[in-house]
Amino acid sequence: MPAAIDRPGKIIAIHLNYRSRAEQRGRIPAAPSYFFKPASSVAGTDGVVERPAGTELLAFEGEIALIIGTAAHRVRAEDAWSHVAWVTASNDLGLYDLRANDKGSNVRSKGGDGYTPLGPDLIPAAEVDPAQLRVRAWVNGDLRQDDETSDLLFPLPQLVADLSQHFTLEPGDVILTGTPAGSSVIVPGDVVVVEVDAPHSSKTLTSGGLRTTVTQGTVAFDGALGSLPAVDDLQRAEAWGSREAAGLPAEEAPAAPAPAKPALDPALREKLLAAPTAGLSAQLRKRGLHACFIDGVSANLPGAKIVGTAKTLRFVPAREDLFTSHGGGYNAQKRCFDAVEEGEIIVIEARGDATTGTLGDILALRARARRAAGVVTDGGVRDFAAVAEIGLPVFSQGAHPSVLGRKHVPWDVDVTIACGGATVQPGDIIVGDSDGVIVIPPSLVEEVVDATLAQEDEDAWIAEQVEAGHPVDGLFPMNAAWRAKYDAAHRADPSTGSGTGTGV
Repeated sequence: MPAAIDRPGKIIAIHLNYRSRAEQRGRIPAAPSYFFKPASSVAGTDGVVERPAGTELLAFEGEIALIIGTAAHRVRAEDAWSHVAWVTASNDLGLYDLRANDKGSNVRSKGGDGYTPLGPDLIPAAEVDPAQLRVRAWVNGDLRQDDETSDLLFPLPQLVADLSQHFTLEPGDVILTGTPAGSSVIVPGDVVVVEVDAPHSSKTLTSGGLRTTVTQGTVAFDGALGSLPAVDDLQRAEAWGSREAAGLPAEEAPAAPAPAKPALDPALREKLLAAPTAGLSAQLRKRGLHACFIDGVSANLPGAKIVGTAKTLRFVPAREDLFTSHGGGYNAQKRCFDAVEEGEIIVIEARGDATTGTLGDILALRARARRAAGVVTDGGVRDFAAVAEIGLPVFSQGAHPSVLGRKHVPWDVDVTIACGGATVQPGDIIVGDSDGVIVIPPSLVEEVVDATLAQEDEDAWIAEQVEAGHPVDGLFPMNAAWRAKYDAAHRADPSTGSGTGTGV
């Protein structure tokens, strides 16, 4: 291996850059994103890479590697290429069995010994057009990848300039610039060859063939030290390149999107803000609904009042294999907080288990940024003081320092759930105050809130009479004589009694 790339100070790799790969993955990034690889992962040509015991999804990725020649700090895109000394081939190997465990960092999934072969020869960067380079990869002699930098989402000089605005790129640093479509799984005995060249140049400029042979490891990972490899159908499909290549059945056609949940009418929201949960609860009981109270929760912000429509999140009891498959990555909990709409309240089913957190400060910040109206959980809250400081109203069973995986697996979003003994469906009306939280069926909310406010007016008038010295007998509740006096006062002044809000 050339001495210039024997031990780079930094190896920075981009997640998605070739349009063909992004379309294959079904997501086009708006801006480049990166991860680091350790210098100990560097290898030369004709080396071997081990597929660890107990794993199945080692994948190759043919890439163009840039080697920095002169330090670059906050350089402009038009000047960036002058800081690149050489171009060569790389194989950005990765173990998808550990991908979910890494949650995007790729520390273990792409940091193994020999997971960054480079070389064998260096192409002078000054002699090539960065927009006219080509990368190809073969597995056992079959061409698997063939793409040019004209297909990049983010040109090579842009990557250098972008990274240089965050930290200094130093001589010898390596930038891996992305892989095109065609990356797939390799198995012990396979031989991968990657080559970078400049096909449109008048000169023959090539990195030569970078060869790597896959071997089978015999030492398994120790679960007592850290998380173990685990795969699911998503990882298999992404490692192989498609469900078909992975031998998985075709996905069923997606169901038609659910109709949009109507936003809460502003006038109705104002009425609900004025109506106490005690009064709303009483009106629900009069209509035969006795199980609409979410038991055991209280507000993190004294005096907080929340009104909104329910967006539901369900946790199931912790089970190690299910947490491995559903707890990491972009799980249901993260999807819920990323998708909550303005005026919605996230309602979490945690089975009344307060011995672990069901959200913390980061998710609270996300809910606030999405303009959520609040969160209700029948579990605990991590980072309780920080969540309160953020200002997001949260009704819960209190603080607990433990992380989610101790008791729960995030399972599903926008389904019917049970929270604090109450059934909650997406779109139900949620109202919470210092007396607790109630659930109101949307079909009854107008009737219930109007009746509640009318009762509040009566109760306020009754409170005035008691304060004036009248006994409660016959007044609370009102007998016919007192009812007649109230009706007369109300006719004379329709605002009579309103605004006191005693809730007696």
